[in-house]
Amino acid sequence: MKKYFLIALLFPLSLHAQEYVDLLRIGYGQTFNNTYVDAAGNTFVKSFEADITLPVVLNDKHAFITGVAFSRNNLQLYPKTDSDIIYFGVDGNNFASLYSSTLKIGLASTYNDLWSSTIVLLPKIASDYEQIKGDDFYFGGLALLKYQKTEHLKYRFGLYATSEAFGLFTTPIVGWYYLSPNKKFEMDMSLPIAADISYSFDTVSVGLDYFGIGRSFRLYGDAETSQAYVDLSSLEFASYVQFITLQKQVLLRAKFGYSSNNFEVYPDGETIDLGLSAFSFGDDRTQLNPDLNGGFFLKFEAIYRFSIVSEENNNKQAPNDN
Repeated sequence: MKKYFLIALLFPLSLHAQEYVDLLRIGYGQTFNNTYVDAAGNTFVKSFEADITLPVVLNDKHAFITGVAFSRNNLQLYPKTDSDIIYFGVDGNNFASLYSSTLKIGLASTYNDLWSSTIVLLPKIASDYEQIKGDDFYFGGLALLKYQKTEHLKYRFGLYATSEAFGLFTTPIVGWYYLSPNKKFEMDMSLPIAADISYSFDTVSVGLDYFGIGRSFRLYGDAETSQAYVDLSSLEFASYVQFITLQKQVLLRAKFGYSSNNFEVYPDGETIDLGLSAFSFGDDRTQLNPDLNGGFFLKFEAIYRFSIVSEENNNKQAPNDN
C-alpha cells in the first residue's frame, strides 16, 4: 500500500487518464547514412540516451522530483579529407563525441481533482567533454499546468526554456494525454517537442512518435579553450513495435524512422537574439561546416514502467498489507 501511495502522491492525476509512470528509459540508435550538403562524403550518427526519475514525497499535495539525464552523439562534423586537417582543435577525419548531462530538480503539486502542475529546473553540462569549464554549464527549466478534462483526457500547457551556446532557446508547450475506454488506443502529445500515438494488442503495441528540440555542445578537441560550438537541431519521426514483458513493467521498443538532425558548427561567441520553437531571430552567424542531409535510423529502447493500476488492484486484493 505504501508503494502505491508514494506514486499516487507524485503523479496524482495519473489515476484518471495516464495509468503509469516511466522511471527509467535507455535508448541506443544509429543512422544508416548521412551525406553532406554541397560537399563530398558521408557519415552516420550514433546516439545513446539514459533518463532516470527519482521521486520524493513531501506531503499529500507536493512531491519533490529529482533525477538525471545523459546523452551522447557520435559523428563526423566535417567531411573526410586526405590530409589531417584540424578545425578549431577537432580532427576533421575523426568522429566527435558530444555529451550532455542534465540534473532534474522540481516540484509536482496537486491543487484539486482538476488542476495540477509540474515545475522542473534543468541545469546541464554539454560539450565534447575534452575539457569541462564554466562556459559548458547551461541552465534551463520546464513548467507545466495540467487539467483533467474527463476520466480519459488530460490537457497540458507549459513553457520550456534553456540557455545554450547560441543564446536563449524557448518554446511553448500545448498537449494532451488520451487513453481510450478499452485502454487500447493512447495519445501522448507535448507539441512541438514530442508526440506519441500507439495501439496496444495486449503484450505488443505499435505506434508512431516524434521528437524535436534544439541543443548545443561546446567543442574543445585538443585545445585548452573552446573556439567553436555545435548547434543541434533535432527532428526525429519514427514508427515502432513495443514488446511488454515482466508483468508489464519492462518495455522493449524497436524503432525505425527518419532523422533530419543537423549538427551545425559555429565560432564560439557568435549567437542569435532568440530561438523560439523552430524560429531563430537575429541569426547572423557564420557556419563552419556543411549541413547534413537527413537519413533513416534504427533505434532500440528499454523502459522501466511503474503501473499504478496494477499496484492499486493488488492493494484491493490484500487490504491488510502494510
